[in-house]
Amino acid sequence: MKNFKLIGVTLMCLLMAVPGFAQEAETSFLAQMQQLDSNTLLLLAIIAVVLLVIVVIVAVMVYMLSFLMTIMRKENPALAAEPSWWESFKTKYVVGKMKPIAEEKDIQLNHSYDGIVELDNFMPPWLKYVFYLTIFSAVVYFLNYSVLGIGKTQIEEYEASLEEAALEAEARGAMMLTSIDETNVELDTSTPALEAGEELFTGNCAACHAMDGGGGVGPNLTDEYWLHGGDIKSVFTVVKYGVVEKGMIPWQDQLSPEQMQQVSSYILSLQGTSPANPKDPQGEKYEPTIEEPVDALGEEELGVEPAE
Repeated sequence: MKNFKLIGVTLMCLLMAVPGFAQEAETSFLAQMQQLDSNTLLLLAIIAVVLLVIVVIVAVMVYMLSFLMTIMRKENPALAAEPSWWESFKTKYVVGKMKPIAEEKDIQLNHSYDGIVELDNFMPPWLKYVFYLTIFSAVVYFLNYSVLGIGKTQIEEYEASLEEAALEAEARGAMMLTSIDETNVELDTSTPALEAGEELFTGNCAACHAMDGGGGVGPNLTDEYWLHGGDIKSVFTVVKYGVVEKGMIPWQDQLSPEQMQQVSSYILSLQGTSPANPKDPQGEKYEPTIEEPVDALGEEELGVEPAE
């Protein structure tokens, strides 16, 4: 029973100590390997081959030593009666030495079951050393994570992974914003986007289209009539490439793709508003197709009659 309890404690220590080291070692090892260049990897490969050769040489030396011991045992009868080095090693460090049957009374426990007695046999040496190793690992683990604070706890690793994921998401978002063009632009009716679009419109477009979008040199942006299309992709295209023959300059060199999306979305948000001095309609009346989504401002604010 004592041995079973000791084994249970050993397994618990292993479960507590080993996974933390394994997880940290695997993560750090993979991260370090990914950062190495080809020359360093080649050097590591050469070192690994050298170590393998050393292991093979040691194995050959052990085999030769065993072979010489066998020859010496055959020539010297006194050595033949002694146990081999492997048997001594196995008895001392692996299986241990069992008590003879005549001495089993010394390790017999004081209880029996239907005449069957139990012996308090010793713990195998290899398991005892594993138990010592788990104690040492637990002490190192505790000092590393709880006292010295060198290693990262699981919570710290989780928080670090969240920060890394947030940075990656931000990088992906920035890449997506820089890849916006007239083929994939979408209407953005979020408050930050419309506020940014209004600021851009005031600073760059109001001189020709009036502050309220009612038109001046440029056409009225609040009615249902458009010269080059009234969907987000058409408006984005005009903002990006301009209409040089009519005095509309291209803004692709002055505004980022995200800014052009913002100002285009703001222009469409002006639909259905009432400017102070609206210019007469120009172009053709634009009617959204069934597949084309209407933004979150609602059909009435866009000046689109709700379908019956």
